[in-house]
Amino acid sequence: MKFIKILLIIILVSSCQNNDNIESPNVIFILTDDLGFADLSSYGSNTINTQNLNYLAKEGALLKSYYSTQAVCSASRASILTGSYSNRIGFSGALGPNSKKGINPNEFLMSEMFKQNGYNTAIYGKWHLGDNKKFLPTNHGFDDFFGILYSNDMWPFHAEYPDSYPDLMLYDYDKPIEVLTDQSDLTMELTRKSISFIEKNKDKPFFLLLAHPQPHVPLFASSKFKGRSGYGLYTDVIEEIDHSVGLIMESLRKNNLDKNTIIVFTSDNGPWLSYGEHAGSTGIYKEGKGTTWEGGQRVPCIVWYPKEIRPNTIISTPLMGIDWLPTFASVISSNLSKNKIDGKNIWENLTGRSKENPHEALFFYYHKNSLHGVRYGDYKMYFPHRYRTLNGRKGRNDGIPIKYEYVDVKENKLYNLKTDPSETKNIINKNTLSYLKENTVVGNAARGDVVDDDAMVEALKNGTVFAYGLDVYNGEPKIHPEYLKLKNIFLLPHLGSATKRTRWDMAYRATKNLEDFFSGKKLKDQVN
Repeated sequence: MKFIKILLIIILVSSCQNNDNIESPNVIFILTDDLGFADLSSYGSNTINTQNLNYLAKEGALLKSYYSTQAVCSASRASILTGSYSNRIGFSGALGPNSKKGINPNEFLMSEMFKQNGYNTAIYGKWHLGDNKKFLPTNHGFDDFFGILYSNDMWPFHAEYPDSYPDLMLYDYDKPIEVLTDQSDLTMELTRKSISFIEKNKDKPFFLLLAHPQPHVPLFASSKFKGRSGYGLYTDVIEEIDHSVGLIMESLRKNNLDKNTIIVFTSDNGPWLSYGEHAGSTGIYKEGKGTTWEGGQRVPCIVWYPKEIRPNTIISTPLMGIDWLPTFASVISSNLSKNKIDGKNIWENLTGRSKENPHEALFFYYHKNSLHGVRYGDYKMYFPHRYRTLNGRKGRNDGIPIKYEYVDVKENKLYNLKTDPSETKNIINKNTLSYLKENTVVGNAARGDVVDDDAMVEALKNGTVFAYGLDVYNGEPKIHPEYLKLKNIFLLPHLGSATKRTRWDMAYRATKNLEDFFSGKKLKDQVN
């Protein structure tokens, strides 16, 4: 009996010890500014060498359909920290110096969540959620802050509006300590601060937000990296950020933290294309920063956590910046505030346990939170709005922007992002057809693939579409077999030739078909 009691005590003590030793993962969130989708080697860049980020992508998860919540700085950052669309929390655009607006004290920020769960917290870099004292990060769950309060171009050396901004101050905790006139060493200074924070908190869980002001213009690289790449200053800047990631990884390994730290690397929005060679690349995606087209909000995102995320994980499920707060809450078993949020827990997606889309749809806002578009599955619909574009023009190479043109989207447009990621083909599908009036006649002389054939067949059968005329069709010369069974379809085969002989034959053939039709003869080229 005495032996059993002793055994029970040992088991209980052991159990308590095991619970006490359960480690909460550290979280390092690295947020760049205006980084384009195609600006990393792992995302297809042939000129920018990002070997450290390549390592994270290879040993972790690479997200191919990850979106910033809005295509502009303040709104996007507010969404990441609150888990909400920016319109829900009253944010839009990019706050300037001496702004009367800032993050609402009633919002429950990611930093506050970690703090409530025993984490030490810090932000190094760009804040951009209000520069009034009451809005400072040290009043919103961050134990430490070192960096700038708004964008690094809001200073007296602005490329377009010189002397229209006050001095850009470098802050330490909640006090300005220096006027920034040169930002060349800022990337490395933020990195050193981050490494110091990691080393000081190696025995306690921590949350670190490293918010690089680069590669937002004006571009700055340290003397060690400026001119090093051979591909221009923008490439130098990105490779220095990649070097920063490598130094942070080295610090994690040195302090035996690499197995229990989650790293997220992403961007607040797409590239500022009007700055030409001082801006990044969207790759195949349309437009850039300041638009809701794919290039404006689809950005790189790499997630690394060797404990649970398998190497070479590729995630194509559409996810968004609003998802981080509920996801981290799930990871550390934290409660959320009673404030309604829009983000979803995406941990099952990141760890490969689920490929289901946690969102019914994703919404894209701009221009003071006007709804510009919505993504549902593979489809993205745009509503009438105005957007800025370069219309194919190339920008300069000296850090001076060129002027945008403005284009109106006058009607709803729908794109299949799976088959048309560049958003060039406005399509007709089941959803679009459902809006048509009774007895509508549809003609297609554009491209065959702008029409979903299965949806059109269904619409023709149930009477949603009265008749359908095709000059072009999917899979030419093959045709959807169901079309041949229908009475309310007309097909004019799209024939093309560069020879005079063939053109004459085509004309003769068409004429002969008309003659046969009016004389009651069987048509040689009859489809149905």
